[in-house]
Amino acid sequence: MNTLIRLPFYAKASLLLIGLYLFTSILFIAQDIILPLVYATIIAISISPGVNFLARKKVNRTLAIFVVLIVAMLLIVALILLIVTQASLMGQAWPQLLDKFESLLNQGIAWASGFFDISIQQINARIAKSKAELLNNSGAAIGLTLTTMSGVLASIFLTPVYIFMILYYQPHLIEFIHRLFGVDHDNKVSEILSETKGIIQGYLVGLFAEFAIIAVLNTLGLLVLGMQYAILLGILGALLNVIPYLGGIIAMALFAAIALVTKSPVYVLYVILLYTLIQLIDNNYIVPKIVGSKVKLNALISIIVVIAGAALWGIPGMFLSIPLTAVVKLILDRIEPWKPWGFLLGDTMPPLVKLDLKFKKKAAKMRE
Repeated sequence: MNTLIRLPFYAKASLLLIGLYLFTSILFIAQDIILPLVYATIIAISISPGVNFLARKKVNRTLAIFVVLIVAMLLIVALILLIVTQASLMGQAWPQLLDKFESLLNQGIAWASGFFDISIQQINARIAKSKAELLNNSGAAIGLTLTTMSGVLASIFLTPVYIFMILYYQPHLIEFIHRLFGVDHDNKVSEILSETKGIIQGYLVGLFAEFAIIAVLNTLGLLVLGMQYAILLGILGALLNVIPYLGGIIAMALFAAIALVTKSPVYVLYVILLYTLIQLIDNNYIVPKIVGSKVKLNALISIIVVIAGAALWGIPGMFLSIPLTAVVKLILDRIEPWKPWGFLLGDTMPPLVKLDLKFKKKAAKMRE
C-alpha cells in the first residue's frame, strides 16, 4: 500500500532552495550551450510562420527553412552593417569628441572647486587615483571581454544551425512533448502548445515592431533637433528600450551626453523632453496595441529579472530576461494551479502617466 509522505515546511523550503541553486548553477556553467539554443528557439518561433506558409505552397520543407533563414540572416546582417557604418562615422570624430569632453570636464572641475571650496589640485588628484585603479583592474576586464567575445562568436556560428534543426525537427519535438505528458493529457497539451505558440509569435513580432517604430521615432526626433549620429543613437536607443526602465535611463543618459558634447547645454533639455515624449507614446500606445498587454510584466518583476539576467549571463542576459520571463508568464497563465504566479508576474495597474491621443473623439464629445 502506497503512503503519501508529508514533509515539514523547513524540509520543503530546503529542497526548493537547493533545487534553485542547482538550476542557477547549471544555467551559469552551461551558458555557452544554453544561450545559442535560447536565441535559436526565439528566432525559430518568430520565423516559423514563414516556413509554414512556404510549406503550404508545396515548397519542400528543407528548402522553405533554408530560404526563410537566409532572408532573416540578411535582415540581421543589414542592421549590423548599418550600425557599424554609423559607428565608424562617430569613430572618425572621436578625437574631437574627447577634446570637447575634456574641456567640459575642466569647466566642471573649476565650478565644483568654487562651489564646494575644494582646490582643483585635490579634484585632479582624486580623478588620477580613480584612473589608476581603473587601469589596475583593466587586465581582468580585458580577460572577461575576451571570454565574452568568444561566447558571442560561438553563438553567431551555432545559432543558425540550431534554428535550422529546431524548425526541421519541429514535428518530432512536438510529438516528444505529447508523449512526455501522456495520452490522458493530449488535448490539454495541444491546447497549451497552440495558444502559447500563437501568443509568443505575436509577442515577439510585436517586440520587433516596437523596436522598429522606436528607432524611427528616435532618429526622426534627433534629426529634427540637428543632432549628429542620429541614426546610430536612434537604433541604440531602440535596442536599449528592450530593457525596461534601466534601458531607458541608459539611453537618455547617452542622448544627453552626446548632446552636451556636440551641441550647447540647452540641447540636453531638448533630448530629455524628446525621449520622455517617445516613452509616453511607447508606454501608452505602442506596447498596449502592438506588443500586447497579456504579456506585460510589472515594474518590480521587470527590474528584478533584468538585474538577475545581467548577473547570470551578462549583457545577453539583460536582453533575454524580459522575453523569457514573458514566455514563463504565458505558460503559467494557462495552467490552472500556476495562474496565481502568472498574476504575480503581470501588471494590472494603470500606468503612472497616461497620454490620451484621442483628441478628435474628445473634441466631438465636448461639442455635443
